[in-house]
Amino acid sequence: MSGAASVAASGRSLQAVTVLGATGSIGSSTLDVLARNSARYEVFALTANTRVEAMESLCRQHRPRFAVMQDEAAAEQLRARLADLPQTQVMQGVEGLCRVAGDAAADVVVAGIVGAAGLLPTLAAVDAGKRVLLANKEALVMTGDLLTSRAKAAGARLLPVDSEHNALFQCMPQTAEGTSLDGVSRLLLTASGGPFRGRTAAQLADVTPAQAVAHPNWSMGRKISVDSATLMNKGLELIEACFLFAVPASRIDVVVHPQSIIHSLVSYRDGSVLAQLGNPDMRTPIAHALAWPERIDAGVAPLDLFEVAQLNFERPDTVNFPCLRLAREAVDAGGTATAVLNAANEVAVAAFLDGNAGFMTIPATIEHCLGALPVRPADTLDAVLEADAQARECAAAFLA
Repeated sequence: MSGAASVAASGRSLQAVTVLGATGSIGSSTLDVLARNSARYEVFALTANTRVEAMESLCRQHRPRFAVMQDEAAAEQLRARLADLPQTQVMQGVEGLCRVAGDAAADVVVAGIVGAAGLLPTLAAVDAGKRVLLANKEALVMTGDLLTSRAKAAGARLLPVDSEHNALFQCMPQTAEGTSLDGVSRLLLTASGGPFRGRTAAQLADVTPAQAVAHPNWSMGRKISVDSATLMNKGLELIEACFLFAVPASRIDVVVHPQSIIHSLVSYRDGSVLAQLGNPDMRTPIAHALAWPERIDAGVAPLDLFEVAQLNFERPDTVNFPCLRLAREAVDAGGTATAVLNAANEVAVAAFLDGNAGFMTIPATIEHCLGALPVRPADTLDAVLEADAQARECAAAFLA
């Protein structure tokens, strides 16, 4: 059934939204914005990995047509818990994720699954020509031009939800096809610097997972919080910006801005610099991408510049935080190097969070894998997935 037929059948002109990763921080923020704009949007499908209790609560609140659990045992549990909710069909696995992501009845897909696990459903949404709200930066990092070319071929609209890329999108020239580089000199990605800004490598050696996930400004998941602490999150965002806006890494600067009020800036040839400012709340970029080119209520308080008082900026420390340097090297190398970088990082971060590796082992693992594995063309999905698998094996062996 098409999106138009679905609307006609319901008698309501609502946009149907699928939220991939509904129980995560992006999913929670998205569902809050949708609830505030219920006259405009309806929830079509929700997906999660293993959090059955949280998913049941969301299904009872939003009454989606589909609920997908990536974990098979979790799907069985959810199916039993929702036996009295026959309007919600429970599915499972990657097949279920891809099915709801590409379903013709959905108008918008929010790609909020963290890591490489979000790649296949994001591609399914792209291939179906959806408006894709891209919060899963790893999908672009792994596939690069492969994803953007498929989006163009299918007529899909990629709208960034990461606060930094959404800010760049808002500050860049707009065309009917998307953003333009007309008159643009440089893109400036801001970074908070994370919880360990100013520390040396020696001081970072003994930090704990609890310290690493305690981000000073943003409420995020554990993996993304660790990436922010290592500056890898900014490295992944730099790579994503290269592919999203078709700009080389040499024209992108990273600026440490501890207050997280300016979310990114665009420098123009005439000397102008445009910035997007706002309180650090993911509901703002989500609401912007949902309604673009219109504006809707996000539930976020207006920025009080008098309360902010001052804004500070400094250069990133790539000596004590080498992940940003490694990301630049990977995108410059091209091909499968960025997929290797991402996979090695995911394995190392998981080991750190499980207490099986030190904080500084994360960049060491990534650098080892980038040096150990050959760079091949990333021109097919199979090539990307093979590089991802090889990097995970390489990282596991290095950590062992």
